[in-house]
Formats: sequence, structure tokens, C-alpha cells
Amino acid sequence: MRSSSCIPAHRTALPIHTKTSCLTTCSTFSVPSVDGAPVTTPPEVRITHIGGPTVLIEVGGWRLLTDPTFDAPGQRYRFGFGTGSVKLAGPRVAAQAVLPIDAVLLTHDHHADNLDTAGRALLPLANRVITTASGANRLGGNAVGLTPWATHALQHEGRPTIHITATPCRHGPPGSHALVGDVIGFSLAWDNQAHGTLWISGDTVLFDGVREVADRVTVGTALVHLGGVRFPVTGPLHYTMTASDAVKLCALMAPHTFIPVHYESWYHFTQGRLDVERAFAGAPASVRERVRWLPVGEGAKIHV
Repeated sequence: MRSSSCIPAHRTALPIHTKTSCLTTCSTFSVPSVDGAPVTTPPEVRITHIGGPTVLIEVGGWRLLTDPTFDAPGQRYRFGFGTGSVKLAGPRVAAQAVLPIDAVLLTHDHHADNLDTAGRALLPLANRVITTASGANRLGGNAVGLTPWATHALQHEGRPTIHITATPCRHGPPGSHALVGDVIGFSLAWDNQAHGTLWISGDTVLFDGVREVADRVTVGTALVHLGGVRFPVTGPLHYTMTASDAVKLCALMAPHTFIPVHYESWYHFTQGRLDVERAFAGAPASVRERVRWLPVGEGAKIHV
């Protein structure tokens, strides 16, 4: 039987790995040892980068999909206020191949580079969609809305409980909220994580809210949205992190594994993999050795 719960943002005991404590309130996922005593075993984690921001996360029997984008390349999209883009590459995995989906982790619903037409068609097929509060109001149905630092629990018999905590994002320069709308990231915590939570940055610049995540949460694996997004109408202003921001964030957060996503497939992404690699090449070894590039379209085992 499936159940879930939401913890309001004002609660102080958040079920995430914090800097003061790495304990979570999740139920234990155990197997018997040779002598019959229970021992805890971390669930296997497999991550498939499908393209752009879209990632399939498989952990302990759960199948979680981030920001579904499955349209074919060549289509044009308008984001509003004179902004828009063209999709340059399609997904490396077909939409039907990711089914079944236990939950979609949707950082925001109103930009097509995070939720395109084919991706939107997948939402009713998921058991639930976890997104911003405003996005949940627009989507209705199986959508669950979170504000920053609120938590939603995924629970199922025989699987590890996953506590999903929304984290702050600012999808552009100061004062851009009216243009870009609400966006969140996600911190995923379950028992026996070796290095800390699995964090999905969402579309954000490097700002105080992201620094708060680094301060409050012990992040073991970071899936970081890059691309250095810009639009002609706003000139040099960026709407996602740049390659240099990625280096700064990796040094600040010091995750065990730093995984870039959201750096290819769209015209409005101004920085790709080569730009990120060049930026990290000049960083100290203690920073650049944390970076792991996932082969697009292929699952990879990750030690979270």
C-alpha cells in the first residue's frame, strides 16, 4: 500500500542530511547477515541522463524522473516576455521506455526546456508529480506542491522511504521572478546514504539560496543544472549557472560526486560540456576530481 506525507516548511526537524547531523528519520532498509543479525545495506542507485535536464533515478525499487523533455528536435518554444528557444537535440531514451514512473520531480512546469509537450503527456502516467506550489495548482490531478524547505515522503512496503525536500532556486538575476516564476530544486534522503543526500539543483543561478543548501545539507551527489542560459532581450544576464559558477559551487558544497546536466540540446544554452571542462581544468584537484560526466542515454551506478 502506498502512502505519503508532507511536512510544512516551518517544521524544524527536516528529514535531510544536515551539517549538524547525518541521521534521517526514514525507515531502515535491511537484509539478514550470515549469522542472522540484521545489517543495513544501502539500496543500489542507478542514474540515466536522458538529455537536457531529464534524468531517470532508480533507487531501491523506486523510479523517479526529473523535468521530462521528450520532444523531437527542431521545435520552437516561447517562454514569455520576448524569450524563447529552439530544441537542438532529442532525448536519448524514448518516453515510453522510462515507464513506469513512481514520481516526477518537476522543478517548474512553465518552461518547455524543463517540461515540453511529450514530457507533459507523461505526467498523468506517473503516480505523482512533485513540483512548486504554483505549478501544482496549474497542473492539478496527481501534482503535489512544495515550497522551499517543505518535505514530501515517498513510502512503499519493501522499499526505502525517500524524503524529498524542496530547495531554493532563483532562475535569473535579482528581480527576475516576475519573468521566470517559481522554481525549486530537490534534496532526496533515505537511510544508509554513504555520502549524503542526492540533490537536484533545478534551474537556478548561484545565489544565497543555493549557498543555504550548501550550509544546511550534506550533499553526497549533486545533479547540477548548468548551461549559462541567456536571452538576447536581456543581454549578458544569466538564468542558470555558468561553468565558473559550477566550479565555485563544487568547491563550496564539496559533494562526493558532482554531475552536470542541463548543458546541451537547447539554443539558449550558451555553455556546453567543453566550457565546463575548461573551467574545472583550472580548479584544484580536490574540486575537479569530484566531477562525473554521465554517458547520455546510458544508466550509471552512483554511490550516493
